[in-house]
Amino acid sequence: MPILAGALRESLEISGFIQPQMLIASNFGLCATVNEQFIAKAPDWVYVPSVNEVVANRKSYTPNLEGEIPAIAIEFLSDTEGGEYSVKRSYPPGKWFFYEQILQIPIYIIFEPYGGLLEYYQLENKRYELKQPDENGRNWIDVMGLFLGTWQRTKEGRTGYWLRWWDRDGNLLPWAVEQIEQERQRAEQECQQKELLIAYLQSQGIDPNNLPSF
Repeated sequence: MPILAGALRESLEISGFIQPQMLIASNFGLCATVNEQFIAKAPDWVYVPSVNEVVANRKSYTPNLEGEIPAIAIEFLSDTEGGEYSVKRSYPPGKWFFYEQILQIPIYIIFEPYGGLLEYYQLENKRYELKQPDENGRNWIDVMGLFLGTWQRTKEGRTGYWLRWWDRDGNLLPWAVEQIEQERQRAEQECQQKELLIAYLQSQGIDPNNLPSF
C-alpha cells in the first residue's frame, strides 16, 4: 500500500533523518544473481543505510554491487497472496527465502494494516527469529536509532493502523499535518502568554507599548 510506505518516509524526512547516501524506497526492485539466474523482489518498503553512488530516479538496486545490504525490508499484507512468508527455494525463490538466505537482510517486518498485527523478525544464525515488542508495543531498531510500532488514526482519508517511528526518548516523529498542528498550538500558546503579560502590566499601571529599554 503506497499510502503506508509514504507515511513511513514522510516522518523520517520531516525529522531530518534522511541523508543523501541513504536509499529509502517502496515497491522497489532488489536484485541478485544466484547460479547465473537473475532474481528480483520488490518489498513494500526498504531502507539501505548507504549506497556507493547517489542516483536520481533509481529503478532497482543490487546489494553489495551498488552499496550496503538493506538493513530493513517491510511487507504489508493484503488480500492478495504475495508470498511474504514463502520459503520456496527453487527458482524463483519466495520472498522470505530471498530476504533471509540470499540477501540476508538483518530485519524483516511483516505488517497487517487492517488488524494492526506487526511481526518483527531479526536475522540470527542465518534464520529470522520473531522478536517481541517492548512494554509500549514497539521494537527498537538500533541501526536507525528509532523505535517502530503501530498507531491507529485517520490520515489522508484512511482510518486504521499505521506504522510509526518514535525516537529513543519516546517522542513520536510527526507527519506533516501533525507538525503543522503542533506549530499552530505553539503559536496560539505564545499569543496567549503575550496577552496575559500585557494584561498583567496594565494591571500594574504599566503601558506595554512604552516599556523602558535596558
